[in-house]
Amino acid sequence: METINLAELYHSPTISWEAVRERLESDLEPAANDPGTRSGNRGPRRYTCWLHSLNADGSPHANAVGAIWWDGRFWFVTGLDTRRGRNLARDPRCVLAVSLRELDLVLEGRAALVRDPALLERLASRWAEEGWPCEVDATAGALTAAYSAQSAGPPPWHVFGIDTTSAHGVEVVEPYGATRWRF
Repeated sequence: METINLAELYHSPTISWEAVRERLESDLEPAANDPGTRSGNRGPRRYTCWLHSLNADGSPHANAVGAIWWDGRFWFVTGLDTRRGRNLARDPRCVLAVSLRELDLVLEGRAALVRDPALLERLASRWAEEGWPCEVDATAGALTAAYSAQSAGPPPWHVFGIDTTSAHGVEVVEPYGATRWRF
């Protein structure tokens, strides 16, 4: 892995990728300026991830997406007929961004459709632990639930994992810092 300090001008230290991974593996909390952080319908562990894909003409497309960090990568769900689902089928390059209490993080890479039923079962269990009671559908190829995001379209929802090629983070608390990692 290549680590690049983007904040040398300010004499800030390089951010450790291991520290970022540890943060992602703990209970994620949203940025402190999120007014909905402690409201009854959002919950204290609510954070928003933004997925950016490429439209057919090369222009960007961004949506909030239900994503979790598990087993060293981000996983998200989408319908294959949604714009992001169609975009990823044509071109799997994508960007996922999340703003946490101490860190803004952007991951660049490729989305890979999960086809392994056993992995889908483990991911469904993980999402259920996070508060979304989903389960693997009868085809064993996607997830279903009584509800999902209003923009998700009807079930089934397919799961993608992001194979990260690079990332950059900006610490918003002391000691501050900005770092890029190339994997």
